[in-house]
Amino acid sequence: MPAWRSISLWMDQLDEPLLARPALEQDLDIDVAIIGAGYTGLWTAYYLKRQAPQLNIAIIEAQTAGFGASGRNGGWLMGNLLGEDRLLAGLSPEQRRASYDLLHNIPDQVRVVLEREGIDCDLRKGGALYCAARYPEQEASLRLYLDKLYRQGLNENDYRWLCPEQLAQQIRIAKPYGGIHAPHVATLHPAKLARGLARTVERMGVRIYENSPVTQWQSGGLRTAQASVRSRWVVPAVEGYAVTLPPLGRYQLPVQSLIVATEPLSAATWDEIGLSQGQAFGESSRQVTYGQRTTDNRLIFGARGGYQFAGRLRHDFDLTSSEIELRRYLFGELFPQLKNVRITHGWGGNLGMSRRFQPHMLCDRANGIALSGGYGGEGVGASNLGGRTLADLILERDTELIRQPWVIPQGGLDALKAWEPEPCRWLGYNAIIRSFVHEDQTLANPVSAPWRRKLASGIAGFMEGFMQ
Repeated sequence: MPAWRSISLWMDQLDEPLLARPALEQDLDIDVAIIGAGYTGLWTAYYLKRQAPQLNIAIIEAQTAGFGASGRNGGWLMGNLLGEDRLLAGLSPEQRRASYDLLHNIPDQVRVVLEREGIDCDLRKGGALYCAARYPEQEASLRLYLDKLYRQGLNENDYRWLCPEQLAQQIRIAKPYGGIHAPHVATLHPAKLARGLARTVERMGVRIYENSPVTQWQSGGLRTAQASVRSRWVVPAVEGYAVTLPPLGRYQLPVQSLIVATEPLSAATWDEIGLSQGQAFGESSRQVTYGQRTTDNRLIFGARGGYQFAGRLRHDFDLTSSEIELRRYLFGELFPQLKNVRITHGWGGNLGMSRRFQPHMLCDRANGIALSGGYGGEGVGASNLGGRTLADLILERDTELIRQPWVIPQGGLDALKAWEPEPCRWLGYNAIIRSFVHEDQTLANPVSAPWRRKLASGIAGFMEGFMQ
């Protein structure tokens, strides 16, 4: 039996035996074949079965439900999409407001399902705190970001500025310059959600086959090492593993995110830090940091990641000492009292990044292919929206979901933008990341000259714009 329990804190904490479901050993003839028992595949199966119970649906999983990013992420259930500002820029003010409301409602939509199906995954909707926490330039960039949101028609009910005193009521960090509170974010236990969804769709009649890597897929079906599947629809719900299913890897590359978890902290320590309502938090720099306080009082902290040449998957997520210590340094900057805390778990995962740096939901009706992906690390919430959207597209339901700017209602994979060939991707990624690291090191040094600070930020800002 594979060592699935060791892949993350979340999988290690599951109060259930991680026994594999049967592999696919006989040919199938079905309505919908879903590749991957992660969030996207499970949500798609769930909403299809809710709306069309007669459909014959099977999920074909290479490992076990929750093995990929669905069982490894940082536990942020966001009412957002990566790149939403660019996606919504061309809409009228009324359309833009309606789309934002749709996105902000994602955590509540998930809560409805959890309550209906009896899935306990420690969901707490405490919002997110985006903190200016390490150098003063972060306050300026966050205020500019908030002004941009307000110009797009959002208001204080959507995003609210917190002065240092207000921020301290929720989180107490070493150098508070202020921050933004977003109420439409929840935290949860990722593996409990994935495993609970898997059991739910099985009760609804969906068959899940595990330890069954797909070796070939095309319009009308797929193959594993032992069997073939004929189906009217194929849904490749593989996100960061798109490179295993050509030609998907041309449009969705794997990048890696790395996370650590501390030992459970004392009540006195948490009294010093805060985060008493399940809030998510992040420190505002160009390289993403994110964290939460778990229900068993650990600090979960993720930061930065990587890209491997030619878009290779990373399989070994036993973090090196340097990978662990970088994350210790970053959370220690926020919470100095934790600099020497014991770290009990370190892990990571592959997530999918599209060339446009925004998600896509696509329906190729002529060839019977539907897919949702490119979440860029925000897939806990985006996958729920993706599952609902794919179900409506497949069932030809005329809803607000299918009319959103991230949806391609008709067309094949060629409607997506392909990534450049290597070594262009590798060189571009490293140039961008090095500019971000240089900016962060320069701004975090209080004695850096003003001209150096301005130059570092200018170069990093240019590279960030070039990336998009």
